[in-house]
Amino acid sequence: MSHRQLRFKYQQLLEPNAQPLGVSILKLVHYLKNGSVRVGVVHKDHISDLIETAKALDITPLREVTTIDQVLSAGLLDSLVGTHRKITTYATDFPIESVILRSPILNPEKILLVARNYLSHNVEQNATPPSEPYFFTKFRNALIGPNDPILIPKISSKADWEAELAVIIGKVGKNIPRKDAMEYVAGYAVSNDISFRDLQFSTRSDNAAVALGSNWVKGKGLDSSFPLGPCLATRDEITNPHNLDISLTVNGETRQHSNTHEMIFKLDALIEYVSAGMTLKPGDIISTGTPEGVAAFTDQKFLKDGDVVEAKISGIGALRNTIRRE
Repeated sequence: MSHRQLRFKYQQLLEPNAQPLGVSILKLVHYLKNGSVRVGVVHKDHISDLIETAKALDITPLREVTTIDQVLSAGLLDSLVGTHRKITTYATDFPIESVILRSPILNPEKILLVARNYLSHNVEQNATPPSEPYFFTKFRNALIGPNDPILIPKISSKADWEAELAVIIGKVGKNIPRKDAMEYVAGYAVSNDISFRDLQFSTRSDNAAVALGSNWVKGKGLDSSFPLGPCLATRDEITNPHNLDISLTVNGETRQHSNTHEMIFKLDALIEYVSAGMTLKPGDIISTGTPEGVAAFTDQKFLKDGDVVEAKISGIGALRNTIRRE
C-alpha cells in the first residue's frame, strides 16, 4: 500500500474535535514496526515511539514498555500523562500514515458489552427500556483493530453493525461504588459490536419450561466481531464522555448518528453494576451500547463482502474496517 493510500486511510483517524476536551488530549496507539507491535504517542498527524522517546528523554518507568496493556497493568498511565508534553515535543517522530495500526488493547481479560443502552435503540425494536443493565460478553478471538477485515462466516448471511463507545479499565477494582467509578477508567476507544442476526435470533428451542432466549454467544462472539480503535484516548482529557457525537457509515452512507448523552445507564452506573461480585482488571473493556440505525430493525441491508464500515466518536477518532466473506 502506498503512503498516499495510507494517508487517505489515516488522515482523519485521530483528528481533534470541537467537543468538551482538555487542552491536549493524550492518545496512545499500537503500531507495527519491523514486524513487532510498538506503543506510539499521537500528536496531530505524527507518532512518537514510546520506548525510543522515553530513553532519549530519560523517562525511566516507560523505557521498557512494549504494549499499552503493560502501561495499564504496571500502573504507568499517570506517569505517561505527566510526561505527555515532553514526549509530543520530542523531534524524533514519523507520520501516522506511514504505519499500520493495531487494536489499542491486545489481550484483555474481559470484553463486556451492554445491550439496549440507548433509548432510540429500544424504540426502533419496539422494546421497553431495561430496568437494569444487561451485560453479555465477547472473547479475545473477536478482537481486531483498525483496517483489519471483518469476516462474515460461512454460517451467516445477516452481519450487522453497532457503533459504540468503549471504556478501558485502568486499575483493579471490585464492588466499585458509583461515586468512585470514573477513577477506574483509563480512557476510551471506538468499538463496533458486529452481530450475526440470523444466529443471534435463532428460533431453535428445546421446548423446556424456561426459554433459553436469544443466542448471544453465537450471534455476537465469532471471529473478528469486535473491532476496537483507533486509539486509547485518556480519561483526563475527555471531560464529559456523555456528550460525544457517535456515528457509523457504510460505504460513506450514514446509518447511525446520535450522541452518548442518550445512554440510559451512564458509565459510572455500568461500572458499579458490573463490578459487583466481579473483579475488573487493567485492560478490561466495557462497550456501552449503540443508538438506533442497525440493519436488524430498519429496512437497511445487512453487510456484504467489500463494504467499508466506519464508526466514529468525536474527540476519539474513526474506526474503519472492510467486510470480507469467509
